[in-house]
Amino acid sequence: MIRVLEAFSSNVERMAKCNKCLCARSKQSFKPQPFISEVKGEESLGELVFIGLGLHDHLGISLRALEEIKSADYVFIELYTSFLPAFSMEKLTELTGKKPRSLVRKDLEEKNGEAVLEVAEAGKAVLLVPGDPLIATTHVALRIAAEKRAIRTRVVHGASIVSAAIGLSGLHNYKFGRSVTIPFPDDTVSFTPYEVIAQNKKLGLHTLCFLDIKTEERRYLTINDALKQLAKIETQKKDGVVTEGSVAVGVARAGSNNPAVKAGFVKELLNFDFGEPPHTLLFVGKLHFMEAEALITLAGAPEKLRRLSE
Repeated sequence: MIRVLEAFSSNVERMAKCNKCLCARSKQSFKPQPFISEVKGEESLGELVFIGLGLHDHLGISLRALEEIKSADYVFIELYTSFLPAFSMEKLTELTGKKPRSLVRKDLEEKNGEAVLEVAEAGKAVLLVPGDPLIATTHVALRIAAEKRAIRTRVVHGASIVSAAIGLSGLHNYKFGRSVTIPFPDDTVSFTPYEVIAQNKKLGLHTLCFLDIKTEERRYLTINDALKQLAKIETQKKDGVVTEGSVAVGVARAGSNNPAVKAGFVKELLNFDFGEPPHTLLFVGKLHFMEAEALITLAGAPEKLRRLSE
């Protein structure tokens, strides 16, 4: 019995020594997994958060956006890619406790947002943007540049004119084709909008047209002027794409308490008073009967539009 106990004790001692050796080896061999930025030989210290301001005023930002702004080291804002009619920088500053640094087109496009990227490398920076942050390609380019410099990026989305204008019109969002911008005809008239509308119509799809703005000059293309521009192109092309009998929808000041939404034939819309900007224009493709009902009920379209639906 004594020999059995001695053998058992000896085995326990050997097992304890083995365990100690294994622990020592595991401590020596264990290494924490590196971050992706460390694998690249870079340090990921900073952060850039893109925040959507919505469509109309300083109250269009979300509660989450407010928290992001309050916790930021640096706050930037650009207001040239879209127009917020009732936006107040003073009220936004009161609401957030942070006064944003304003950026112009040159800062983001010619200088590639270097002022934002420099501070975002060592702290938390936020960029406030009208509408939804990543609708404008300028902001997508800035986000790519930030990621390449190992700056973490995040997005806090805001209301977009894309969903707002379509929603107000009553048209089905899945029936839209390619969207297009109608520019000011300052130097030459662009045929692209006419061609995009034509392509979509052939497929039975609707077209969302963004209307050009130049905030630095306080110039905003109106629905009426956009229609006149397309009518002139029609006289040259004569493809029957934008005629007096074409159906369109004009939307003004989406996101406000008093948006203007008017659907009808181009002949009627040419002289309709949509009021203050910003304006958006939609061209109608093949109409579902529910879309026709929505245009009549929600956008003041003529009753005979029902006959054009399927």
